[in-house]
Amino acid sequence: MKKIIKWFLIIVIILGIGLFGAYKYMISQTKKASPEDTVVYNQEDLNLSVFYNRPSKKGRVIFGDLVPYGKVWRTGANEATTFETNKDISINGKKLPAGKYSLFTIPGKNSWEIIFNSKSYSWGVKGRNEASLEREFDALVTNVSVSEISEVEELFTISFENTPDLALLLSWDQTKIVIPIQQ
Repeated sequence: MKKIIKWFLIIVIILGIGLFGAYKYMISQTKKASPEDTVVYNQEDLNLSVFYNRPSKKGRVIFGDLVPYGKVWRTGANEATTFETNKDISINGKKLPAGKYSLFTIPGKNSWEIIFNSKSYSWGVKGRNEASLEREFDALVTNVSVSEISEVEELFTISFENTPDLALLLSWDQTKIVIPIQQ
């Protein structure tokens, strides 16, 4: 009986190590296709940061196809995109308290819904490639217009712009979203 238990434990340990290694390998492979990035904005006493993963266009039709219109998008790839502020700010005229938020969007042809959600999600999607968003944790929801850009943006890019007003920019393919931020 002891021998059976011993072999059972050895098999369980080997399987556990194998599954852990396979998981780490899978994560490293997805990071190659959609590398991590962090963008920061530090001005006077305001500190903002966004952590996200940057998927590539790779010749695909992005908005309205790969990222469908009218469906929640994790706003990047892999882990949930996070936005952090050390001070209360206004996003497009609506108050957002200091804190860390998951950033989701609902793309549309002419406008996007921008969602700052107070729950932390380890991965941006759950089963069936559906965003992990739980709407009861929405801290701020706003809508912004879509702009078209002439140059194709191969990698999904998030950045801060401060000319003349502060804004969070999302751009990919030939689409650009400007999210106004006020202190």
